[in-house]
Amino acid sequence: MSFQLSDSALLRNASFIDGVWQEGEGHKLPVVNPATGAVVAEVLTTDRKGTEKAIAAAEVAMTAWKAQPAKQRAQVLRRWFELMMTHQEDLAQIMTIEQGKAIAESRGEVAYGAAFMEWFGEQAKRIDGDVIPAPSADKRVVCIKQPVGVVAAITPWNFPNAMIARKAAPALAAGCSIVIKPASETPLSALAMAELAHRAGVPPGVVNVVVGASSAIGPALTESPVVRKLTFTGSTDVGRQLEQACAQTLKRTSMELGGNAPFIVFDDADLDAAVAGALVSKYRNSGQTCVCTNRILVQEGVYEEFVDRLVAATAALKMGDGLDPNTDQGPLVNEGAVDDVERLVALSTAAGATVALGGARSDLGPCFYQPTILTDVTPDMAVFRNEIFGPVAPVTVFHDESEAIALANDTEFGLAAYFYTRDIGRVWRVAEALDYGMVGINEGIISNEMAPFGGVKWSGSGREGSKYGIEDYLDIKYILMGGLDR
Repeated sequence: MSFQLSDSALLRNASFIDGVWQEGEGHKLPVVNPATGAVVAEVLTTDRKGTEKAIAAAEVAMTAWKAQPAKQRAQVLRRWFELMMTHQEDLAQIMTIEQGKAIAESRGEVAYGAAFMEWFGEQAKRIDGDVIPAPSADKRVVCIKQPVGVVAAITPWNFPNAMIARKAAPALAAGCSIVIKPASETPLSALAMAELAHRAGVPPGVVNVVVGASSAIGPALTESPVVRKLTFTGSTDVGRQLEQACAQTLKRTSMELGGNAPFIVFDDADLDAAVAGALVSKYRNSGQTCVCTNRILVQEGVYEEFVDRLVAATAALKMGDGLDPNTDQGPLVNEGAVDDVERLVALSTAAGATVALGGARSDLGPCFYQPTILTDVTPDMAVFRNEIFGPVAPVTVFHDESEAIALANDTEFGLAAYFYTRDIGRVWRVAEALDYGMVGINEGIISNEMAPFGGVKWSGSGREGSKYGIEDYLDIKYILMGGLDR
């Protein structure tokens, strides 16, 4: 498939620090297209010293940035949004060649990411404080909100555009500056966004992108007393490590971590809608999202019919290079991801699961794994207990509502859950009983910039998006004014 940008300046190959693209000799990180195995770019990496330079630049730049009227910050974010949408196709192509997802999904992600720039630009003008009733007539009590400080953001490879936007937009809206460490698999999307931020008028030092080894950059971010907040999207294991590291400087953190999403189909569900919802929720980004359906729970009365319909719908998905407009399923991000999926399937089939569809690598290349459906899955199996992060749909039968809730909650994670029913009483009962931060009812896609995204239990803390999302970037200051009777 051909790859050609309308604006070649968006393809950057070095870190962006204090408004300058870094130059010099050093280690170069190869960026590999998982669909073809071809190296599409080499990015000059930075190290701890470069990261500390970015932190220092962010500290200096924030003084002027936070002093700007909220309306001016909003206008900059609005320009960033407009530039992202103007260059939607180029950003989507960059994303597909480094991450692998189908080009239609990449275009959708760019629009989704841009929406956070628009939303939080508007929220910048709505950071309101309070006047609180005073304890006596000679006093007045006021609360104001101020930016928390320099923000560090560590973002994942599965949504290399949107996860940056979801963090950078509220940080800038609040008056913070930010240092972004993108995943080594997908630095090009982050650097393209930095280029557009610069064009939008974001002042030097307010947005910095550092590319390099986590072992060098991570400690610089967590140990710095200048960095007052760290926001991370990634695995629960890494989230724990970052929480422990940040504790030494008592940073504020927000963690969007792993998931094990149940998708419940009750016997009164609209099966056509449920199959369509399962398809998009399970196989979006080839199953590589933290809110992907991980376990499908189907009531016994409709179990066989649902499985038959899901198999037929899944079999129609077309695998291929993400740049091919006909592709529904691209590759996984690398061969290690395929190894992990293959291991989980092997463990589960050895324990008694049945392969109803797929269940093997594809001959399209080493990073491709067939869309797969496993039936006869029980709660003790590996695909039930673990986040799969691949195109595998395990299906489990249940008997009644209470069993469905118990099976759904039988996990340490609590990010997203889904269920299908047409019973209004069941809607409320099940939604309230599910121990998750987000619940989709008769819908397989729940994310949008106006809604709070985040989980409970081992899925992390904090919320991104919505009016709540900016609060993680603000401190509340209480001001008591006395002597007003004189």
